[in-house]
Amino acid sequence: MDFDIIRRLLAAFEREQVRYAIFGAVAMSLHGLARFTEDLDVFVAPEAANIDRLKVALRSVVDDPEIEHITAADLLGEYPAVQYVPPDGTFHIDIVTRLGEAYAFADLTIGRVPFDGLEVSVVTPKGLYEMKRNTVRLKDRADAEALKERFGIGDEGEH
Repeated sequence: MDFDIIRRLLAAFEREQVRYAIFGAVAMSLHGLARFTEDLDVFVAPEAANIDRLKVALRSVVDDPEIEHITAADLLGEYPAVQYVPPDGTFHIDIVTRLGEAYAFADLTIGRVPFDGLEVSVVTPKGLYEMKRNTVRLKDRADAEALKERFGIGDEGEH
C-alpha cells in the first residue's frame, strides 16, 4: 500500500477529528511488526456525526462522488462494514463500526502512536492480539503469535 495515501488519509482523519482506530496489518506495522497489505482497516465510532466527519476527510484526499454512498445507515445497521475503493483501485479501506458480536468500537483498547509527523489512533498490541488470536485465518494467528512474542503478551490464565 502506498505510504503517501495512508499518511494523507490519517492526516485528514486527524484534521477532521474523526474518532477512529486502525487495526489489521497497518496497525501491526505501526507497532513495528511490518506485514504487507493492500488495505487500511479502520474502526470508526458508530455515530452519524463521526461518519459525516469521516466522509469529509475522505473527500479531502480522494475526489470521488462515490464517497457519498458511505452512509451512517449502512455503518450503523445490520452490516456495519463498508469497503471503499478509490477510483485508481490501487488500495481499499475497510471501514467498520463493529465486527459481528465480537468487537464494537467501545470494546477496543486504543492508543496513540507516532506516524510520519502525526499522532494516530491505533488498537494497542494487546487489543490486536485479543482480536486475532482465536480467528480461523492463519495470517491472523501468525500476527497474534508475533504480537505475543514481541510484546510479551500472555493468554489469560498464563503466568
